[in-house]
Amino acid sequence: MSETTPHGGTLTRRLTLTLSSWSLIMAAIGLLYGLLAYVFFAATFAYTVGFIGDMFVPTGIDGGPATPMLEAVVVDLALLGLFAVQHSVMARHGFKRWWTRVVPESLERSTYVLAATAALALLLWQWRPIAEPVVWHVANPVARTLLWAVFGVGWAIVLVSTFLINHFELFGLRQVFAPLFGFEAPAPEFRTPLLYRHVRHPLYLGFVLGFWATPHMSAGHLLFALAATGYILVGIWFEERDLVAQFGERYRAYREQVGMLLPRLPRRRRGPLGQ
Repeated sequence: MSETTPHGGTLTRRLTLTLSSWSLIMAAIGLLYGLLAYVFFAATFAYTVGFIGDMFVPTGIDGGPATPMLEAVVVDLALLGLFAVQHSVMARHGFKRWWTRVVPESLERSTYVLAATAALALLLWQWRPIAEPVVWHVANPVARTLLWAVFGVGWAIVLVSTFLINHFELFGLRQVFAPLFGFEAPAPEFRTPLLYRHVRHPLYLGFVLGFWATPHMSAGHLLFALAATGYILVGIWFEERDLVAQFGERYRAYREQVGMLLPRLPRRRRGPLGQ
């Protein structure tokens, strides 16, 4: 039978209060870290829209000083490749399992967002324009307006899609709020809200529209659109492999019924004689 002395009990309570205070401080620091990562992302995302549209920002995709063609292609491909590698490697489950041994699990997503945004910001900063040759230039006012409308709809789809799949969890905010307020993240759930009933990847569809819908397609813009679209297609393959592993037959059935980036046309029902 053990006996606790008054001094021992006081020391234990002090240690408990100290640990609680330290946990609270660390949770607050984590929250600030997550908020700063999110603000950095939001500002960079807004700049990216202006950069690709070549509007509202100091230097767009066709702006900046002229650079020799070969140098521009090499630099631009290197920047795109760096973004693709970072984005893909850090998104894999194997990397996440290793990475959460280094950083707290609550900060894993915010760290991913911060790294991806830094890679994107570097691309925007160091991009070399390739103004010539011009692939297409649309002069008709109605056609230009239509293309800009598609451009705007594409980016709106990107934004709406993030909220349909939980915007705050996607960008790490829910994870950094959880330790401070004591709630747990829900278990992964397979859902198909709104746009996801018609295409499996509306988020990526929005990006593709934003990349390609322009009345003026320079060689540099074409290089960006081709590389980014190619990366999206590769990313979809990896992402769907992970989703099949996670949700099994439910996702396989969904993949059979719903188009990847475009809605599938309703299948005609055949008559008794197959006509």
